Amino acid sequence: MPAEHCGRTRARGEVRQRLLCRARRALDALEQLVGGLGTAILAVIVLIALAAAALASALGIGTFLRPAALRGLRFVADRERARLSHCGPEMIDPRPAPAGVRAAAADPSVRRELSWLITHSTFGMAVGLAGAPVPYYVVRDLTYPLYWWAVPGDASERSPEFWDVHGFADALYAPLAGLGWAVAFMGLAPAMARLQAWPGRRLLSPVPVTDLSLRVARLSATRAAALDAHATELRRIERSLHDGTQNRLVAVTVMLGATRRALARDPSGAAALLGRAQDASEQALAELREVVRGILPPVLDDRGLAGALAGLVAACAVPCRLNVDVPGRCAASVEATAYFVVAEALTNISRHSGARRAAVTVRRHRDRLLLWIGDDGDGGADETRGSGLAGIRHRVQALDGRLIVTSPPGGPTTLEAELPCGS
Repeated sequence: MPAEHCGRTRARGEVRQRLLCRARRALDALEQLVGGLGTAILAVIVLIALAAAALASALGIGTFLRPAALRGLRFVADRERARLSHCGPEMIDPRPAPAGVRAAAADPSVRRELSWLITHSTFGMAVGLAGAPVPYYVVRDLTYPLYWWAVPGDASERSPEFWDVHGFADALYAPLAGLGWAVAFMGLAPAMARLQAWPGRRLLSPVPVTDLSLRVARLSATRAAALDAHATELRRIERSLHDGTQNRLVAVTVMLGATRRALARDPSGAAALLGRAQDASEQALAELREVVRGILPPVLDDRGLAGALAGLVAACAVPCRLNVDVPGRCAASVEATAYFVVAEALTNISRHSGARRAAVTVRRHRDRLLLWIGDDGDGGADETRGSGLAGIRHRVQALDGRLIVTSPPGGPTTLEAELPCGS
């Protein structure tokens, strides 16, 4: 009987975990659909501007409209690239568009952007309008019995769906439709988000030759960032050894020399010096361990990324909530970088933010490790003022990752990092 009970409990836990995973995917898809709907609205505006510029050019008065329309085309295409990079593999920006209108019209990337603009302003808009309002239908139908009595009589004669409502008993059927909307959205939303993003991923990627040159430039920048991060880490280790451990060891050497000279004159004083030398050596050993932990924390090998982050959150001075969904293990360099990003971010929150609460979310999405650290503090974090954010950015860029810091004055502050972790 206890074994059967444990089996049922485990099965319920697995079902709950799957439902939560599907719900998170649906929420991510909703974010993507809403973002795609926003760029689709911009695409419609730019498409109208391009049509107006073409019409004005046919009348001989569109000289000043054409460059502005082309800049608008590149602007909305870049916005879509940034959106797609945020929710999937990074989309590399193409080279700048040619200055002349004729040269821009002959440029392959501009023609591909124009094809995407037409597709996204129609097809992308339709997919966004079909998927984005569904959560509203879910909330509306689930809560319909709560507000049915407050709806005017002529409006309450029909429910939000397809049957007549003549009393409260009929209104109780509306939540069933809400559950149906919720199940349909959880099942279809990820596919709709991928369908909406497909034209952008196909048409907004650079042409092969341009893509290769841009990737070479990006890899050169990444290599420079990795070298800078490596040099910074070496300076940190050297400073830690010089200012801490080395001074302790020098003190131990001096005390041992004094002890040797005092053995013949004052044996009791020599015992006290030996005790001080032992204390100094223990402190030096502890500082040396701290330096070693700063290179690659042993807790990652012992407890994994989730356990290591749980230790950081438990030691944070600000109450912090942790959510880790990372099946399996990532590369050691990726886990170490994620650990240091969270550690430095929580240190900043404890020292500078004035926050009352913080949260850390880590999950794996395909070949990317996604980190989100947020707090409700004062905001205004600045990378140029020695807050540690520059070091975090160098560490992330050294792995060809991305870092987004949002910290308006007054808060809140959010830090989002993406690290490639393989398939």
